[in-house]
Formats: sequence, structure tokens, C-alpha cells
Amino acid sequence: MAKVLFVYSRDSSFIAIDREILRERFELRERAQRRPLVNPIAVARDVIRSDLVFGWFAYWHTFWPVTLAWLLRKPSVLVIGGFDTANMPDAGYGLQRGGLRRAISRWTMRRATRLITNSHFSAEEIERNTGIARDHVTVLHHGVPDLFGELPQAPRNQVALTVGVVDRPNLLRKGLRPFVEAATRLPDVHFVVAGKWEDDAADELRALAGSNVELTGWLSQQRLEDLYREASVYVQASLHEGFGLSVAEAMLAGCVPVTTRAGALPEVVGDIGVAVADADPGELAAAIERALAGDDDEPERARRHVLESFPLEARRDGILRVVEQALGDT
Repeated sequence: MAKVLFVYSRDSSFIAIDREILRERFELRERAQRRPLVNPIAVARDVIRSDLVFGWFAYWHTFWPVTLAWLLRKPSVLVIGGFDTANMPDAGYGLQRGGLRRAISRWTMRRATRLITNSHFSAEEIERNTGIARDHVTVLHHGVPDLFGELPQAPRNQVALTVGVVDRPNLLRKGLRPFVEAATRLPDVHFVVAGKWEDDAADELRALAGSNVELTGWLSQQRLEDLYREASVYVQASLHEGFGLSVAEAMLAGCVPVTTRAGALPEVVGDIGVAVADADPGELAAAIERALAGDDDEPERARRHVLESFPLEARRDGILRVVEQALGDT
């Protein structure tokens, strides 16, 4: 059984999915590198003991494992797309804006044996911002586990939900500020911002919010799933999304999506829900109102779209195929 070193900086649901996929077929060793300072001897030991390095995102945490694998002529697979491939100076977002961080990410991408990304949008962004040809990157959409089952027949509450870490960058990038500002135009709709508070951004949102806005703070997975089931509309008013997993999860639960046309969001939602050009609060409010007044079959259409477009089995087959190909390259 081949040995895989699995490298990441922060855990998340999509990283956990790939980890469990790899564990099905390979002996897995995890390296959770949460800080830039590393023990090079420990990293070298982990790489030497492994047959392949599998990393999530191209940055300081994957720089040494992928570089050492390259020096030792061992294969590596890197999943990229998002902060590491974006270049958005106006939003203060993306490693490709320049400087040392861009150099580290590009070096790491170019030393990996195989590259995976999660959307066709990201494949185009990678080529545009890094110069890595699109045909050198395998597009594998996220697989979205079905946590919800059949939708209940009872009418849903007039709830508009958005999910994301509440911090200053996400006020703009995830559209948390315009989401809360839109709430003032729809006083009869309950707006929920679900996500842990990282800094004083929650204070700013509370100052803007009326009585129909709820900021939950950190939630357990069970409570988050309950919110998906309770909400009628899920809003993703982002400036950039490499995929938009929260949107897909909400759609599985029967939420009608209201999104900007940013990044991979059109690719994820297809023709379901309501799309707006940008995160203008007035446009968002009008789109939410339209989504709430939509056809009764829209929640089931949203759910069916995700089940058919992003099955977990397709992600599993793709990840295992790319890793086996990389192992065969040596």
C-alpha cells in the first residue's frame, strides 16, 4: 500500500473529504502545518517516509513538502484555486498580487507533479494569473455529501441565510456588509449571518443591522445543518469564489440561491435561483424578494442540480485516478 503525506494548513469540510477519500486506498500520514515556521528535519523525515505528497493550496505550508518531494524525485499532487491563485488588489485578496507570497505559491505549483482545481473558472484564473497552462490542471469539482435527504413538504420560514467567517476581509469579499444592508429593505425577512467572529467586524455588522438580522457566531455542524433546512434563500454575495461549497450545501438542503456572478458561482448554481451583477444592497434585496416568491418546485430543483452535478463519487474517482497517475509517473 502506497504511503501518502497529506499536507494542509487549516482543516475544513472539503479538505476532510479528500483526506477520507485517500485513506480508503492509501496509508495516510497527516501534516497540519498551521504556522509559517517549520521544522525542516521533521518535514524531510515525513517526505522521505512517503511515496507521494498530497497538499491543499500552494503556500508556505506546502512549499517545503512539495519542494523536498521534487528534490527527492517523488511525486506530489497539489489542489489549488482560491486565495492562492487570485489577484484582486482592490479587495486585498489573493497571493498573485505580487511579492514573496506570489513567488512562494508559484514555485510550489510549478514543482508539483500534478495540479487539481475545483472549477473551470479556477483553471482559467490559474492560467491567467500564474502562466500555468490550463491543460496542465485537472478540474475536479467538489463532491458534496448529501446530509439532508428528502425535503420536507412544510413551507419554509422567510429566512435569508449566508455562511462565512465574520472578519474584516469578508465584509467585502464574502459580501457580508451588503447582505446586512439589504436586510433594512426587507424588514419582514429574517437575515442570518452564520459564522465565527474573528475580529471586530461583527461589531460593524451589528451597528448596520436592524432587528431582523441575527449574527450567530460559531455554530456546531448540527446547528448549521438545521439552519440550511430552515432557510428559504441562501445568499452568496461574494467578489470571488473558487467554487462556493456553502452554496452547494445549502442547495442540497433546498435553499434557493441568490448569488453574484463572481468566480465559479455561475458554474455551481447553473440556472437555479437569482443572480445579480454585483453585491449592491438594493439589487440583493430585490433578488432575495424574487427568490422568496419563486416557484414551489425551485427547492427541489436546487437539490437535484447539486446531486446530479457534484456527486461525491465523481470527486472520489477523480482524486484516486490523479494520485495513481502521479505514482505511476515515478
